[in-house]
Amino acid sequence: MLTGLDDVDWASMRHAYGSAEDVPDLILGLRSPDAAERDKALSGFYSTVHHQGDIYRCTTASLPFLFTLATDNVTPARGDVVGLVTAIGREAVERCESEWWSDVDAFDPEHADMVDHVAAARVVREHGDLFFRFATAPDPGVRRSGIAGLGYFVDDAARAAAALRERLGAERGTVLRLLVVETMATLALRRPECTADAQTWLAGLAADPAVDPETRIAALVHQARCAPERIDDDLVPAVVALLKTVDDAGWRLPPPPQPAQDTVAPQVAPQVADMFEYLDRINRIHAPTTTLLRTFHEVLDGRVPHRTALLAEQLHSRDPGVVIDAIRMSITLMQAWRGDHAHLVTEIAAHLGSPHHEVAAEAAAALHACHVIAEPAREALAAHVTAQGPTGWEATEPATRRAHQEAVAALARLGDVRAVPSLSRAFDREVDDWRATDPAAALVGVAPELIPHLCGQLRRLDLSRDRATVEMTARSVLAALARAAPDTRAFDAIVGVLRAAVDRQRWDLTTTALKALTTFGPAAATALPEIRPLTASADLNVRSAAAGALWAVGRDVDAAVPLLIGLLGEDSPLMSTFDVLGAIGPPAAAALPRLREHLRHSYEWVRVHCAAAIWDIAGPPEAPTVLAVLLQAWTQNPATATVAAACLDRMGPAAEPAVPHLREQLARPHRAGKFADIRGDEDLQRTSRVVLARFG
Repeated sequence: MLTGLDDVDWASMRHAYGSAEDVPDLILGLRSPDAAERDKALSGFYSTVHHQGDIYRCTTASLPFLFTLATDNVTPARGDVVGLVTAIGREAVERCESEWWSDVDAFDPEHADMVDHVAAARVVREHGDLFFRFATAPDPGVRRSGIAGLGYFVDDAARAAAALRERLGAERGTVLRLLVVETMATLALRRPECTADAQTWLAGLAADPAVDPETRIAALVHQARCAPERIDDDLVPAVVALLKTVDDAGWRLPPPPQPAQDTVAPQVAPQVADMFEYLDRINRIHAPTTTLLRTFHEVLDGRVPHRTALLAEQLHSRDPGVVIDAIRMSITLMQAWRGDHAHLVTEIAAHLGSPHHEVAAEAAAALHACHVIAEPAREALAAHVTAQGPTGWEATEPATRRAHQEAVAALARLGDVRAVPSLSRAFDREVDDWRATDPAAALVGVAPELIPHLCGQLRRLDLSRDRATVEMTARSVLAALARAAPDTRAFDAIVGVLRAAVDRQRWDLTTTALKALTTFGPAAATALPEIRPLTASADLNVRSAAAGALWAVGRDVDAAVPLLIGLLGEDSPLMSTFDVLGAIGPPAAAALPRLREHLRHSYEWVRVHCAAAIWDIAGPPEAPTVLAVLLQAWTQNPATATVAAACLDRMGPAAEPAVPHLREQLARPHRAGKFADIRGDEDLQRTSRVVLARFG
């Protein structure tokens, strides 16, 4: 059946993880009668031969054999094989048509033989006629990939369009009908000769009251996808009106994923297990219209009011699955785009009381994720938390438990002490107390009763155990206790961890403890005997943190500055070194010659931190140079905006030449800052407005 498989020189080729000698076994595994063996082979193929969408020579060499399997009716799970071929082909075709991928010479010559999308696209197109067959197969899995392939691999675009029109009439399932409409739009975008006819067909579908509302919505969305410049104010209301007619009450919410501990080894840190569970949960799609509506949001792009109106309707659905997916789309919008999101926050908060516990949990998680702008949800969060009482933290039903814990975390990050009883219970009973640490950090300033709990977490750490488990917990607790300065209980706990970390040569933990001590300033002077020896550590991060602590705690300029200047001689100086020199200010003037050298560094992060330090040390005489470096770095890499804007704020009147740049940046609709997230961008906007206010 797979004649010639052993004749290919697989050993001469590579995939993502080395030699391609194992490719024949993966191909043979795809036709195994054993489902587990097939799943293993399919997963292996995606993770090695088609790793993250990459196309290698071995990927191309495997295609003829995959097509053999795909066309054999006795191949078990043919849909998976056709899906694999379609995934490879679609990626190859898109890369061929992308300017970014158009020049293979742009790649490292050493790896050029691993870039083979042109050849792969040619092979799949040579088999293009097979997709007409796949598109009419009895197996819906085969049919799904066959329909998608008609948009990419068929030379005769008119024939492909005719086949798609026919498929829409034949298909009864919502998912495949929506795919037919999407594929017609894909064909129109790729093949200009059929664009006009496709647009006419889509317009007819959208206007036909005899067509089901899901398909009409798809037609409107993909019309807009084909011609985004024609989007007007009538489009979203038209889609919303159709959404109101969708009979979504019959869709059932899928069962939640199994708890992470069922699938992750018990010795794995709970934070890691939680991440596995999160990935399982977040990648789920709960309603057949979700993919379509995500596409619509992508098409609408920065039209935040339009998208908000659409999401509000999605959030009003009777189907809990639609609501869950809408909550996630809302977070995606708020995290990526600036704007007034109070209405969305309020709409999400209304679902905290949902009888569907998964919906309530998703709403609470969303409010936690956007806590910086979640003030309109404060009372709803507090009502949810207090209604359950502290015992809600350890509720036996997983979704109820998650909803309570996420709501507590969101409330705490708003600085609301009504979160304290649940956090205290988490620590007292040692139930998911690792989840309580970060929220507690937000409250230690107004709820000092949490400090003993955090200290207790540190005392319970066993540094002889798994490094990752301990350090994930320790970093969170130390960061929380750092915010409790100058409380002596927090100080004693941090020093205890520092000593234990040094004894066990746990340098990452040592660095974290040193940085926590700096927040105590001179109040931590009794720790200087612990700090000074670490300034000679062989570990660069420890050495830098110790030098910073020596200054922050001991105010010993004569000792700290030479150490910091020495650290500037490293090939890759740490940003924290520049920041400490800047914090020292004019007494660190001896570092200026070395700092000026780094203004020419190839890495923009080094330049921007360096420029900020120079301003803090030398002041107004350096303003022209500092401004030029800050604005150039900000333009080159928008992530540096957080550091640059903070320095502009410190520059006072000297920052006036940056006013046009700041105004331009504030006018941009995208989130920006170091992580381009809600917290960083809201801080960036606030700082920028403070600077601009000085100049009218």
